[in-house]
Order: sequence, then structure tokens, then C-alpha cells
Amino acid sequence: MTDHGEGSDSAGPSASAADDGSVLVASGQPMLALLNGFIAELREAGLPVSLTENLDAMEAVKHIPLEDRAAFKYALAATLVKNHAHWRSFETVFEVYFSMRGRQYALGEDADGELGNDLDDLLAEMEGASGEGDRTGAGGGGGEGMSPEELAEMLFQSLRRGDQAMMRAVARQSVRRYAGMEPGRPVGGTYYLYRTLRNLDLDGVLERLLAQAREEAPEPLTALEERLEADEFNQRVADLKQEIEAEIRRRLVADRGVDAMAKTLRKPLPEDIDFMHASRDEMKLLRQAIYPLTRKLAVRLARKRRHGRKGPLDFRNTVRHSLSYGGVPAEPKFKYPRPAKPEIMVIADISGSVAAFARFTLHLVYAISSQFSKVRAFVFIDGVDEVTRFFEGTEDIVDAIHRVNTEADVVWVDGHSDYGHAFEAFWTRWGKDIGPKTTVLILGDARNNYHASQSWVIKEMRHRARHVFWLNPEPRSYWDTGDSIVGEYATFCDGAFECRNLRQLERFVDHLV
Repeated sequence: MTDHGEGSDSAGPSASAADDGSVLVASGQPMLALLNGFIAELREAGLPVSLTENLDAMEAVKHIPLEDRAAFKYALAATLVKNHAHWRSFETVFEVYFSMRGRQYALGEDADGELGNDLDDLLAEMEGASGEGDRTGAGGGGGEGMSPEELAEMLFQSLRRGDQAMMRAVARQSVRRYAGMEPGRPVGGTYYLYRTLRNLDLDGVLERLLAQAREEAPEPLTALEERLEADEFNQRVADLKQEIEAEIRRRLVADRGVDAMAKTLRKPLPEDIDFMHASRDEMKLLRQAIYPLTRKLAVRLARKRRHGRKGPLDFRNTVRHSLSYGGVPAEPKFKYPRPAKPEIMVIADISGSVAAFARFTLHLVYAISSQFSKVRAFVFIDGVDEVTRFFEGTEDIVDAIHRVNTEADVVWVDGHSDYGHAFEAFWTRWGKDIGPKTTVLILGDARNNYHASQSWVIKEMRHRARHVFWLNPEPRSYWDTGDSIVGEYATFCDGAFECRNLRQLERFVDHLV
């Protein structure tokens, strides 16, 4: 959950003292302790923060105004975040860790009187022309005396004007009225967000905003102008939702504490997202993360091949160079190996939940295919099919993988995984193509539904191939449980690797050269 520029309104690092003892000052041990705790939490979330970057962050905050929450946030980000994909996790940790520093904020209480002042100012402005007077005063500060209709009107006006301060004030009042938050209640923030948004009817507000924009336009809006108006209002609605999320988060932190909420809201980095349990949004992050990863891996493989380990001593070259040292072989020379690019055969299970793992691995292999002399891909469920043709002559790997999932002939019997049958069919049809330059990658969880394993096929592959590796997307603790027989297959492989996420997949790639 993000929070765009709360400024001095939020309980940020500018506060000097609080009744609960959460003190944050511009210098001294409290600041150091707070920053150290924040960086420790970043490391718990998976961000690689070095000691040098820790020192850079502490130096950076000396040069920004601590009362400016946004400046404090981006100063820390500039020194601690090295990868754009890590920004989301950094922002979540920051908003939780610094949400409550320096002031009291209990459920049912406002942090200060600013909310009531903001609502009073807007209501007075709206009613000034009619002279109806101040309606909030009768009900006390903070807008308690407002009717739902008045709050809805203020919501509309704040979105129409794009007034961030007023959105923040209305968001705070909306959460207070509609979220139904109770101290100690073990309910997640998503539930409170749903309750609040349901009562605000933002879809209806958006339609009203667009209707008013059409009425106020001197001429009928063109399709482009109407789309631009809709995009602008949608962005303001998104900003309001973020303000509501931030308000719910602040109240949850006040109730449960920073440490508990940090653990609850901690999100994995894209490279640590589990292929088999990723949500739709996490799949999107994975797709975004795989492109820079492929470039990095291609460079790494090229460098590794170019600067291979030294070969045997080159006696003739050593003697020749010894002449410049008076015949003393002071500088030994070695024969540098010139490794050929390997051929890759990928055999992937695309059934059920392992399909996502196979999809990302195929994507990765073909994205770095320039480092291999030949790449061939095969997929199976209870039958097997070569799908290399889908990747040839196309630059859109995503489209190729979609065709693999929809057009490959992999269901021959009942559509349940049968590794033994698929391997036997593969060996009969394509086994002769495996040679001493071939590296075979087998992707799957080896859950064979209690069919015959036909592990002799893997043994025969190993005799012919340069290497045979098995990549399993399940945790190692799950291997050989239930109908998993990965241990039986791994006996005949050069290595069996747990590859649940991009980080582990990246670590494996070094074995391909």
C-alpha cells in the first residue's frame, strides 16, 4: 500500500517526542536506532542493503528537512534501493515503519485537529454563498456532525478539484465512519478497505465527475478529450484509495504495533515470488522482472565462456617467452580452452500448477538462446510434443509460450501427469538426437500419479548427454512425498535443483556453460 506525499500531516520523522516514548529527533541515538531498525526490516524483506549504503542513508538524512516526510522517504530510497523492482517492497516497509513515529494515534482518535479544520473549511466554503452556517460545529470537531450526504459531497468536491489535502482529510473521516475498526480485532486491512470503499460508491462519484465535466465544457467533448478527462479522474480516485489504505494502515499500526504489521504486510521481492503460488499481480511483476534478468544472465554466460579456467601448461609457448628472461621460465603459459556453445533440450511438464514454472523457464532459456548453439523445447503431460516450431521466427516469446499452452499435443490418455509414459515416448522419437554437446533440462515436480517411472530413460539420457539437470519448483522438503518420485529420477541426473523463484533460477543458470 502506497502513500503519495503525506507531508507534515503524517506522523513522520519530524516529531521530537511522543507520550508513548516513540521519540525521533534530528540527531543522537534515537535517530540512529530508528534508522538501524528500518534497515534491518528492509533486509528482512529481502532488499540487499550493504553497510556502505547504510552509512550513505545516515549521511543523506543530514541534508534534508526532517519535517518533510516525502523528502525523507526519497532520500532513503535514493541511497538504499538499487533495483526499481524493489521499490514496492521499500515503500511498504517505509509506510509501516514510519507511520506512527512521534505522535499518539489510537483507534477512534484523530492524530490532531487538522481533520476537523479541513472539513470545516471546505463546508464553510461550500455553504458560504447560501449563509447556512457551520454544520460541523454542532457535532464537534473532525466532522462527526456531518451527514453521509455532506461527506459524499465533500468527497466529490475534493476529487473534482484534485485537492490532495482534502482527499486525505475525507479519507480519514471515511475510514473512521465506515471501516468499523475495533481495537484488538484480528482482521486484515483488505477487509476494512472493502467496507470503506463499498460505502463511498466511487463508481457513482466517477460517473458524476464525468457528467459535470461534460456540462461545464463550452463545446461537446471529443472522444479524446473525454478519455483524457476519464483518465485524470481515475487517477484521482486511485490516489484517494491509496490515502484510505494509508489511513487504515496507520490505525492498524497504532493498534497492533509496528513490528507485527511489518511482518503482516511484508511482500516478497519479484525474484522471491513462488512460481506455483503467485497471484495475478505477482505474475505481472515476474514478467516485468524477467527481461532485465535475461540480459544480465546472457552477459554473465558470455563472460564465463570467454574467461574460462586455465587449461594445461603450454610448454612450447612457455619456453619461447623464457628467452626474454635469459632462458628462465619465469612466466608460465597455459592453453586456454575454447568451450563450444552447448545445445539445450528443455523437457517441461506443463500440467497444473507447475505450468507457470515451465512458462518462465522456457521464457528465460529462449531469451538467452544466443549463448547456445541450438535450443529445442518439448512439453508433456501424459503425452509429449516438440514445440520448438512455436519459437522459431518470432520475437514475441510470450505469444510463443501462449501457443505452447494452447496448441501442443500433450494429452494422449486422460490428461493427468504420466512422466514415465512421456519419457518413454520422448526417448523413442527423439532420444537419438541427444549427443555429447547436449545439456538436457527436465522441468517438473515428478508427481507421477503412481504410474511407472521408466527412470531408465533418464539413465540412458545421462550416458549420451553432456549434462542432465532436473529443476523442481517444489520445496525440497516436499520431494519424494506422496506421489513424488523426484529422488528416483535425480539418481541419474548431474544435479536436481529447487527452482521455486527467479532468484533460484538465476543461480542455476551458471551450470549451463
